[in-house]
Amino acid sequence: MEKTRETAAQPDDADAPRPLGVAVIGFGWMGRVHTQAYVRVPHHFPELPLRPRLVTVADEVPGRAEEAAARFGFADTAAHWRDVLTDPRVDAVSVTAPNFLHREIGVAVAEAGKHLWIEKPVGLTAADARAVADAVTAAGVRAAVGFNYRNAPAVQTARQMIRDGALGTVTHLRVRLLSDYAAHPDGALTWRYERERGGSGVLGDLASHGVDLARHLLGEISALTADTAVFLPERARPTGATAGHALATGGELGPVENEDYVSCLLRFASGARGVLEASRVAVGEQNNYGIEVHGTKGAVFWDFRRMNELGVSRGGSYQDQPVTTVYVGPGHGDFAAFQPGAANAMGYDDLKVIEAHRFLRSIADGPDAPAHCATPDDAVRAATALDAMLHSARTGTWATPECPE
Repeated sequence: MEKTRETAAQPDDADAPRPLGVAVIGFGWMGRVHTQAYVRVPHHFPELPLRPRLVTVADEVPGRAEEAAARFGFADTAAHWRDVLTDPRVDAVSVTAPNFLHREIGVAVAEAGKHLWIEKPVGLTAADARAVADAVTAAGVRAAVGFNYRNAPAVQTARQMIRDGALGTVTHLRVRLLSDYAAHPDGALTWRYERERGGSGVLGDLASHGVDLARHLLGEISALTADTAVFLPERARPTGATAGHALATGGELGPVENEDYVSCLLRFASGARGVLEASRVAVGEQNNYGIEVHGTKGAVFWDFRRMNELGVSRGGSYQDQPVTTVYVGPGHGDFAAFQPGAANAMGYDDLKVIEAHRFLRSIADGPDAPAHCATPDDAVRAATALDAMLHSARTGTWATPECPE
């Protein structure tokens, strides 16, 4: 007698996630991270009403797009990024190309009616970021910017503590972003070191994250004064295509045109004070990123290298008050989407999965709903602060970030 097999009830088609065609422009390391985030987001956020579908990938380096398609399952490759914008299957586009292309591509994506996930700093200047933000607004599409450190559950917990008054009145903040990725004197003179294509160097690369963290935690910056320096003034030009932070020896030497280092004093509209320091040539430092926030009743401390821990000092002692290590867990931020219990580690790529989720959630909620992610307006705020830092460093004066209301 043949056995009959019971089948599980199938979900109503109306409840099934809707496919959303996505494309990636620029497939270096960050393009891969975006792609992996799209693939993983349904696993961690199954309730999301949209399901990303990898449609096409574009990259100018010969063979790179084809390799990405074979590895990750994109349906097609594009010979030029503009080909992505005319593809009716594409609903949303990740822009992970070099900084000097952000404005041109970001504006074009929005004008094509595609939703936009673009890496920071969104161009080379505040004018570039503002052009992208204006295009997004005019087109009525949703957009996210890659300020990923704000997505760490420990950072979200710190932000909530500040908002709840757990630290009392916040008095001062310190943000550090110290790295050695450009410390080697044989580091190739790529676009990153050119003013025209790499913008303001470490300011756009790292300090932009610092400004976003500072604003995310304490609110708007009202004034600042900064100092910058170039410590390795010459590098060898590469003889071929490069990826990441490649080394080059024997090539023709050329000048480093943008900043290796910045230090900055901040004043916030709240009355709080801050210090921001960023370096790309800090020997002995690898991704030493972190924040310290002090208030009249307590303090919080976060180090990206121990991403899932938060140092917390609270109580009524004030003097000699101890600091407790809190291991973030399912009750903190989006941690529960990744791990079942406190002290189970999350990593960098998980922050981009959270970012992808918030971007897709904003698309699903529609143009009139609040954004769940960092937006081009946040990029404009960060870029105006960076422009103010450059002005301050040149003039030796305090400067005010100029942002339209």
